[in-house]
Amino acid sequence: MPRFTVHIRDEWLAVPCRDITNTIRWLGQEALKRYMKNKPDNGGIPAGKDTRFSMRRCQGLGLLDADDTVEDVLEDNDFVELAIEGDTMSPDFIPCEPGYLSLDGNSLTANDLVNLGRGLYKIKLTGEAERKVVQSRELLDTIVKENKVVYGITTGFGKFARTVITVNKLKELQENLVRSHSAGVGNPLSPERTRMLLALRINVLAKGYSGISLETLHAMIQAFNASCLSFVPEKGTVGASGDLAPLAHLALGLMGEGKMWSPKSGWADAKYVLEAHGLKPISLKPKEGIALINGTQMITSLGAEAVERAQAIARQADIIAALTLEVLKGTTKAFDSDIHSLRPHPGQIEVAQRFRSLLDSDHHPSEIAESHRFCDRVQDAYTMRCCPQVHGITIDTINFVHNIINTEINSATDNPMVFAERGETISGGNFHGEYPAKALDFLAIAVHELASISERRIERLCNPSLSELPAFLVNEGGLNSGFMIAHCTAASLVSENKVLCHPSSVDSLSTSAATEDHVSMGGWAARKALRVIEHVEQILAIELLAACQGIEFLRPLRTTTPLEKVYELVRSVVKPWIKDRFMSPDIEAVHRLLIDQKVWNVAKPYIDKYQTEYIPESRPGSPTAFSLESPASPRKMHSFI
Repeated sequence: MPRFTVHIRDEWLAVPCRDITNTIRWLGQEALKRYMKNKPDNGGIPAGKDTRFSMRRCQGLGLLDADDTVEDVLEDNDFVELAIEGDTMSPDFIPCEPGYLSLDGNSLTANDLVNLGRGLYKIKLTGEAERKVVQSRELLDTIVKENKVVYGITTGFGKFARTVITVNKLKELQENLVRSHSAGVGNPLSPERTRMLLALRINVLAKGYSGISLETLHAMIQAFNASCLSFVPEKGTVGASGDLAPLAHLALGLMGEGKMWSPKSGWADAKYVLEAHGLKPISLKPKEGIALINGTQMITSLGAEAVERAQAIARQADIIAALTLEVLKGTTKAFDSDIHSLRPHPGQIEVAQRFRSLLDSDHHPSEIAESHRFCDRVQDAYTMRCCPQVHGITIDTINFVHNIINTEINSATDNPMVFAERGETISGGNFHGEYPAKALDFLAIAVHELASISERRIERLCNPSLSELPAFLVNEGGLNSGFMIAHCTAASLVSENKVLCHPSSVDSLSTSAATEDHVSMGGWAARKALRVIEHVEQILAIELLAACQGIEFLRPLRTTTPLEKVYELVRSVVKPWIKDRFMSPDIEAVHRLLIDQKVWNVAKPYIDKYQTEYIPESRPGSPTAFSLESPASPRKMHSFI
């Protein structure tokens, strides 16, 4: 019998399904019934079938249509998340009435874009953006009226750039461009990622250098606000001349052709989806086809998600590593501020300070630390001692990539560019995706190192000769295998990442009859960066589970206050490992905590408090360090020579 695991608030519920022709709505109602069964006052949820909710797959975060059947959209043992409408306790709570984000082509951030993908905002244009769009379009209309020969407006494309098109064929030229370039393959982007792609293309067009008409741009905004989302295959872009294939698929749905999805209709023919929302297909004017499909928005929108998730997991990696250090009875000597001021990379200093804020014994007494204060070990393994140096370069790389992605988000990247104030169009190469492609290759390499070092810490936790804990963190070893295969999973993901970290942007293949003779391969750089980051999240979820299990064998001793809070958070979704059980739901539950940044949110107040109370001051004969009223003394856990 198929079984599905449904996440409601902070609980995971196994729901068997005898009839796979049941709908997603039935699955949600059955999960709610089980959740409410043993809760006082039904957990505050109204009884009956009137409770409104939305559901999505945990893998890929794709929204599920309530009227689809289970057999059509889920596989046996899939994990599903249920969010109750209007319930702030539900994960990733989405307001019933999202507010508006004003786009001007200049001020959108990666975080804004991710929130647009999640459905937290609708879109509108600023007055200044509308004025620039109108100005730009007026110049194009003049060019067409005067029968001037301008690339992409009155000529063919690529190899056909010298072929002049007659005025009565200009609309057909643009439509043919979109249809012929809709040649992508593979699974469609999730609704969240398609929303990001559409929002980013709208933002770029709002700059007023593409020649799009205000009418067409408003139609795109209406489609976004209604979540009418084209079928966009994830594969097919070489990243120059822009992301042609995926952006063509995006435009094709807006034209009323191909497939579209909306929460109201599910997947259907695009013209019917638009019609169901009272919208009309766009009718392309001269230059509008190339304006819609020429740019780096596929690379950049996926890159925005990648860099935001990378930032979230990087700072939580410090917290997880600090907890592991406590369980393995390590020292904080290696995080002394004087050491790091001698090698003052910003990320290294940040990570060391974060470790001090979580572990400093003057600030947060730890019974575990006190238990081995006078042990005879001299120093810790690199996987603990060198966290500032290893995690630090990851943070610095993320910041570097963040700047590039935020610049790219607000850049005009199509061709030709329309300069209304100069009264001319100019062909250039802003569509080339080398900037985001290289940056995302860097990102994958840097973030992977968090997983590489985490897997080695998992080994130390599971290996009794290194941890002084029971083998594989379980009692009655032999009868129980504990974390043996969870560590294997982490090792396998690290190995996959080693292949995925090979840079895609070092490759280039000539296309379009050697007209486009150097390309970025940025689409693959973005997609594999996301896969690497997901693996990193999963590996760190395993380490966090293992560290919390290690705490069980050190009880009744307690760790520092912030790390106890992290332990309590994990135990709110995963019980201690007493004997062997089905482990995948535990890993997925903790992975969800990391995606939702709940580990960071629990520890952040303590980190912030430490950083505001410990202010820089100069010590005689030493570099700048952090202190309260007097220099903070590192925890004396080992005797050093």
